Amino acid sequence: MENEAERELAERYDRYGPMLYRMCLVMLCSRQDAEDAVQETFCAYLKHRPRFENEEHEKAWFLRVATNKCHDLRRSPFWKRRADWTGVDLSEETPEELGVLEELLRLPGKYRQVIHLYYIEGYKIAEIAELLGRRENTVKVQLHRGRELLRLSLEERGVQP
Repeated sequence: MENEAERELAERYDRYGPMLYRMCLVMLCSRQDAEDAVQETFCAYLKHRPRFENEEHEKAWFLRVATNKCHDLRRSPFWKRRADWTGVDLSEETPEELGVLEELLRLPGKYRQVIHLYYIEGYKIAEIAELLGRRENTVKVQLHRGRELLRLSLEERGVQP
C-alpha cells in the first residue's frame, strides 16, 4: 500500500510540480519560498487525499492550493520584512527571456499571477477567475493592466516585448 501511495505522489509531482513551482516563483519571487510552497501543496495533498472528478479538476485543485500557500507565505510577518525579487537567480534564462522575466517579476503580484496563468500555463480568463476566486472582469482588467505595465517597462529598458 505504501509503495502505491509513493508512486501516486511521484506521478502527481512529475505532472504538476514544475508548473506549480513556476507559478509560485512568479508569485513569491524567491526560489526557496517557491519550493516551500510547492512542498506544502503536496503535503496538503497527502493529508487530505482529495478525490477528483477529472484531470482538470485535479490540476485546478493543485493550482488553487499552491496559490493559497503563496498567499499564506506573503501574509506572514517574516515576508513583510524581506527584500522583493532581487534575490531571484535568473542565470538559467536566455538574454531575451531574462529581460522579460525581470520585468515580469517587478510587476505587482496580482498582475504577475494572472499573466503567468494566462501566458505560461495557458488558462482562459474564466478559468483564471475560478482558480483565483475573482470575477472575470477583474481578471480581464488585471491582465490588461499587467500587459500594459510590462510593455511600458520593457520599452523603458529598450527590450522588445
